[in-house]
Amino acid sequence: MTIHFPFQNTYSALPANFFARVAPTPVAAPRLIKLNRALAVHLGLDPDVLESPEGAEILAGKRLPDGADPIAMAYAGHQFGQFVPQLGDGRAILLGEVIDKDGVRRDIQLKGSGPTPFSRRGDGRAALGPVLREYIVSEAMFALGIPTTRSLAAVITGESVMRETMLPGAVLTRVAASHIRVGTFQFFAARGDTNGVRALADHVIARHYPDVAKAERPYHALLEGVVARQADLLARWLLVGFIHGVMNTDNTSISGETIDYGPCAFMDEYNPAQVFSSIDELGRYAYANQPRIALWNLTRLAECLLPLFSDDQDKAIEQAQFILGEFAEKFTAAYQTGLRKKIGLFTARDGDEALVQDLLDAMAKNTADFTLTFRRLSDAAGDEAAVADVRAQFTDPAAFDEWAVRWRQRFAEEPQSAGERQVAMRAVNPAFIPRNHRVEAVIAAAVNKDYAPFEELLTVLSKPYEDQPEFADYAEPPLPDQRVLRTFCGT
Repeated sequence: MTIHFPFQNTYSALPANFFARVAPTPVAAPRLIKLNRALAVHLGLDPDVLESPEGAEILAGKRLPDGADPIAMAYAGHQFGQFVPQLGDGRAILLGEVIDKDGVRRDIQLKGSGPTPFSRRGDGRAALGPVLREYIVSEAMFALGIPTTRSLAAVITGESVMRETMLPGAVLTRVAASHIRVGTFQFFAARGDTNGVRALADHVIARHYPDVAKAERPYHALLEGVVARQADLLARWLLVGFIHGVMNTDNTSISGETIDYGPCAFMDEYNPAQVFSSIDELGRYAYANQPRIALWNLTRLAECLLPLFSDDQDKAIEQAQFILGEFAEKFTAAYQTGLRKKIGLFTARDGDEALVQDLLDAMAKNTADFTLTFRRLSDAAGDEAAVADVRAQFTDPAAFDEWAVRWRQRFAEEPQSAGERQVAMRAVNPAFIPRNHRVEAVIAAAVNKDYAPFEELLTVLSKPYEDQPEFADYAEPPLPDQRVLRTFCGT
């Protein structure tokens, strides 16, 4: 059977030093674990074909679809602040690009598909656990309304991979607006290849920021666009308690999507200093540090673009600093607007920022669950009887009582009804997130060839803002003996 994907490949048409042409390494006995049928249809692909044995072979890299032009992309990056001049796709291969039903170009990439010239002595493979984690969390982020790469399929390979122990091997089919990163620009800038930086910038403008192509200063406008998208993305992360875990420049997407779900996690108890990544020993990528790190990463991008700004380096630096200076304002505006919505405010007034911050401070001091506090607060906005459920999140309920007096006083300044406020709050405060202990339980079951918990968790997370009484337990935080405090990279 010949399986055709409607590929329209543009990245592989760039100069040869942008990538390495390499085919996936065939695997022994691929078997489909999960196909995202709705996403397949949106990409113009036939889900019935992809669910066939031949489709599973394509999704595992054993067979190439007609029209594929497989490549591993070159990039560099700062990893925990240390620059590595060559990284690249060490275990991922881009099959090609398709145009989805919305007219948006999307990469289709196999992750865990074998070694490439960028593998750095790695085996190029992926274990089942990290594949399922990325599938779960990326699709949860999509359902939450946060820009993200997505998961088209997970396939078990029939082979084992050696990590600390032997584990089942798997391949994730990842879909992204593109896989171009800050580190992609750094790859060329580090080599003094200004023509490469310009070619990449022109490609990014055409693909992600077409409106800036006619700007008087298109490269300045490109940086402005990336700054704006990252500021919005980081605000969205914080508003749902998400911690990326490894915000290296090679994990910072130029398109403004969340990419590379390694040691990521959602907070249970609210703690601004929360870290889950086992390798982030100094807390560089802690929850509250993420906006600062995003700006640091964007500054590295700006450095790459300086030769395109002006031949006068001092002038170029001044222009870049001005654009970078907009990040804090854009992030703060998006974050504060989101926080007001989370506590049910429809307008912005003096004192709102302090009101929300006082709630967050009380939550931190009283080990309140981040997601449940805001969800229960949504209920309390329309039902006084639900206040008890909010108070129960605080070790000292009086801390909430004191804040709630001011909260209700603030309501009185707006004309919306209690019912309107409750509906608006429930639309931004999810009931369900991919809690660490749930994800780990799913992975443990899958390693034992039980995928039912994986399917059920995906079902729950696909409707995060609905109550789903039959799955109410999934909204609950972990018991003390269920807590997962460390997450690991998916290498």
